[in-house]
Amino acid sequence: MILSNDHHDAPVGIFDSGVGGLSVLRHIQAQLPNEHLLYFADSAFAPYGDKPEHVVVQRVLDIAAFLASRGVKALVVACNTATVAAVRVLRERYSAMPIVGVEPGLKPGAASTRNGTVGVLATERTLRGEKFLLLRDQVAAATGARFLLQACVGLADQIEFGDPGAPVLDAMLERYIAPLLAEGADTLVLGCTHYPLVQASIERVLHRHAAREVVLIDTGEAVARQLARLLEAANLLRGAGHEPARLEGFTSASGAALAAAFASLLGQEVPVREVAVGATLSNPLGTHI
Repeated sequence: MILSNDHHDAPVGIFDSGVGGLSVLRHIQAQLPNEHLLYFADSAFAPYGDKPEHVVVQRVLDIAAFLASRGVKALVVACNTATVAAVRVLRERYSAMPIVGVEPGLKPGAASTRNGTVGVLATERTLRGEKFLLLRDQVAAATGARFLLQACVGLADQIEFGDPGAPVLDAMLERYIAPLLAEGADTLVLGCTHYPLVQASIERVLHRHAAREVVLIDTGEAVARQLARLLEAANLLRGAGHEPARLEGFTSASGAALAAAFASLLGQEVPVREVAVGATLSNPLGTHI
């Protein structure tokens, strides 16, 4: 079905395995400041990267069903692993709804490199995905770029649950980035939405190793642009002059932790509810934090 003009005020649903999707949400807020937004952090099931694909697909469908029950007019899958595993199934299930996934920025990486060597930091599942490997081969064939793939085992988990300033984070970034620089990468694709949240730490590693400028590719801005295009094409953009845009948070884990992430990463106080989704759904209204 096609949504009518009555749906202009409906919110956009955004979800991720945890807080990584906040790196996408901030771009959406910047480009679409009038839109109501619902953000779901599936932190109780994070990380997605070490789970079987069918489990990730079912979680994505469960979360999408929850957000659809809240009346969203569009969905943003703000997780590379979830996009690779489930965006096709999601689009089949919700064929009338604009759906935007994220993927590692191989095309902008190839466009930005000066020497033709691009490092890709991502989860192991993302790098193994058929969709990703097909995209890599297509972009490499079209541009001649050489992509160095680096699986960052445990990095998203450390960003999600660890101390961003802890030495262990710097040690992990050093271990994953240094080999790419040694092989000549002058561009690094941040292929997981968690990674832009520690960009300052990544830049410290780059400064220790590279005299040349290394370009970092964050695809959150491109996701926001695509969402804007789809909403405009469907006549679903919410105009200015209405009540201020609202942002609400939901999580399968600690509401206090997500509220703290909104405050520390976005500088915003956001109401958060703890909810259970899927087969264990028992409290759809959740506990307000």
